[in-house]
Amino acid sequence: MMTSKPYITTVGLEVHAELKTETKMFCRSKNDPHAAQPNTHICPVCMAYPGTLPVINKKAVHHVLRVGAAVNGALADFTEFDRKNYFYPDLPKGYQLSQYKFPLVVGGMLRDVALTRIHLEEDSARSQHLSDKEGGDEWSLVDYNRAGVPLMELVTEPVIHDAKTAALFAQELQLLLRTLGASDANMEKGEMRVEANISVSQDSAVFGTKVEVKNLNSFKSVEKAIEYEVARHITLLEKREQIVQETRGWDETKQKTFSQRLKENSQDYRYFPDPDLPKLYLSRIPEFTLKNIVSSLPELPAQKRERYIALGVKNSDAEMLVFDFSFATFFDQEVLAKTTDKNKIKIASNYLLSDVRGAYADSLDKFAGGVFFELVELVESNQLSSRGAKEVLAVIAKEGGRPLDVAKSKGFLQVHDIAQLKTYAEEVVSENPAVVADLKAGKESALQFLVGQGMKKSKGSANPKELAELIKSELGL
Repeated sequence: MMTSKPYITTVGLEVHAELKTETKMFCRSKNDPHAAQPNTHICPVCMAYPGTLPVINKKAVHHVLRVGAAVNGALADFTEFDRKNYFYPDLPKGYQLSQYKFPLVVGGMLRDVALTRIHLEEDSARSQHLSDKEGGDEWSLVDYNRAGVPLMELVTEPVIHDAKTAALFAQELQLLLRTLGASDANMEKGEMRVEANISVSQDSAVFGTKVEVKNLNSFKSVEKAIEYEVARHITLLEKREQIVQETRGWDETKQKTFSQRLKENSQDYRYFPDPDLPKLYLSRIPEFTLKNIVSSLPELPAQKRERYIALGVKNSDAEMLVFDFSFATFFDQEVLAKTTDKNKIKIASNYLLSDVRGAYADSLDKFAGGVFFELVELVESNQLSSRGAKEVLAVIAKEGGRPLDVAKSKGFLQVHDIAQLKTYAEEVVSENPAVVADLKAGKESALQFLVGQGMKKSKGSANPKELAELIKSELGL
């Protein structure tokens, strides 16, 4: 058996994301890898016909530089494309145009994870493996619509030490790419794929044998695959068995990894600069200068989080807004553009994210034009109780209308009439002697029950604080 010294997990991620451009990376074929008809968006360049010459997609370079600026990476002045040589059936050229020594971006940080580099390359085609279950025949088809699609690769430093952090990093990167408009990054469509390099050691100064798990297509898969590999490594180490440096796949059904091939090293790819593509001196291209790249950035997710929290939005609500573009836009336009009052902002975020987003997300437009903020002001001024506000929201989502009009017509406005409230208090005390006894015995939850009964009688229109005081007064408490 090994010693009881704890194991240290080390993970580095490689993330590929297909970029949003009109055309492919090195040709004029349409960038539409999900086209219904296979092999319809192809041309002699992306099919690697002899004598064809590639041309660099300027928009793709711009996307990667903006991502680099967003993560505070160092943008290259000089860059070039290399040929990464390896054979694969869905790689038309027999090599991939990528970047090796001179990537577009070096360094940077995202969600407290240090980055190594961000570079640009082309995607491969897509293979489909089919079989005739009755005849036993098997064959493969290749769709080249994806061949040559612009592909950003981001590589982290090996500084992640648990599966949850790795999954959260991937989630944050997806959010950043969508915020920048660089990629839709839909993992279920293969627009963003995560590869995890995992090792386990009992010495913090020495990495264990590295294993790469390829093409993880969901955040849950990232987390589960890393957890499985860490457990597998520890089991092998405990048995004093060798861990093989290899590439493995993830079987979603079996929830386990499986061996694919031995891991290649950079020497195996025989990188060399592509002779058909020009070297790029980015500072000579006006839109690629650091100043212009930075000025083109929108508000970034981390900045948006800080802004919301500074305005009084609780952390969990701020996180929800950052990840939901439509509700964040609504919140900015319908709440923050109308007030800086932290109490109103807190009330607004609570009702928007707990009630509207939870039950009436498809009716968001009915709350625009000041409708939602009017409800917030009614709650803040104690004209509407929490229950009354929920009732008003339900009516507006179904029928439309203004909050004050709905509250008046439906009888939802809070009753501040002391005589009426006293009547409710007397009735709930009379009707619930056992609960009253519990309250007199010091059971605080009994008061909340009685208040709740009073709210029912008033159909949510009673002021709960005033009602509670009148119940206590009725009992001499």
